[in-house]
Amino acid sequence: MSDKATRDSFGEALKELGAENAKIVVLDADLSVSTKSVHFGKAYPERFFQMGIAEQNMVGTAAGLAFTGFIPFACSFGCFLAGRYETIRVSVGYSKANVKIVGTHSGLGTGEDGYTQMALEDINVLRALPGLTILQPSDDITTRAAVKFAAAHVGPVYLRLTRQKLPAIHKASSFEPWKGIVVKEGGTEVALLASGATVSESLKASEKLSRLNPWVVDFHTIKPIDANLILKLAKTCKKLVTVEDHNIIGGLGTSVAEVLAEAGSSTPLIRLGVQDTYGESGIAQDLYEKYGISAGKIAARVQEAF
Repeated sequence: MSDKATRDSFGEALKELGAENAKIVVLDADLSVSTKSVHFGKAYPERFFQMGIAEQNMVGTAAGLAFTGFIPFACSFGCFLAGRYETIRVSVGYSKANVKIVGTHSGLGTGEDGYTQMALEDINVLRALPGLTILQPSDDITTRAAVKFAAAHVGPVYLRLTRQKLPAIHKASSFEPWKGIVVKEGGTEVALLASGATVSESLKASEKLSRLNPWVVDFHTIKPIDANLILKLAKTCKKLVTVEDHNIIGGLGTSVAEVLAEAGSSTPLIRLGVQDTYGESGIAQDLYEKYGISAGKIAARVQEAF
């Protein structure tokens, strides 16, 4: 299976679902070619709404459509959606509107598009909203499953997707709502907990860490996080390492830290990600290297800890 950006998998899956469910409608904020909602728009133009560069209006309209019985997918870059927090908070979150918010171009993987286009704080911003599910799939198979789940789930969802292509990880869909996926079972030394694009980097890092035989786990759901699996790994391993293409504040690492702290776990946690700073323009893989979330840098940081 060839590498594919999760935004591409989303666009294809959404078009397929559109044929099955006439209640699905799609809104986009002048970025449909980039978010890949354009495929749905061409197939079902009567159910596609191009809102222009007006994300607040798009979110409010999506909420209105949800309250009339439709299942709206509102699409833009993740950074622009997180910037409309107040509208999402009231029109979607507080109102419990059945809106699916789709943020593409997440993290450093946005690459040459530069920092202003990178969503590096979006999970942190949206995670505090009660009742909001946050999904971040790692490849084509999990993305298709996440889109299908989002459409069927009654309640607001934030779906976080990549600009860059990702390798296939899962041979068959083992996606379960709110359950992490063990990609590789390991020993008693360390577990690599990743989400989205960093799952493949962690899997490659595990090959460099064969001496430690690390677990690799795909947390495709950031909220609600799979606390049971985290605590199982904490009891099994001497150390846990989270790897995320996001600021380490408020994302996967914070979610795992909260679970460990509330359970009184003494297992040390290392958080890898953007270290409370801003991104920059550059080739995606070079940025992963610079900010410490490439396979080589993950492996080096874990080796230092042992």
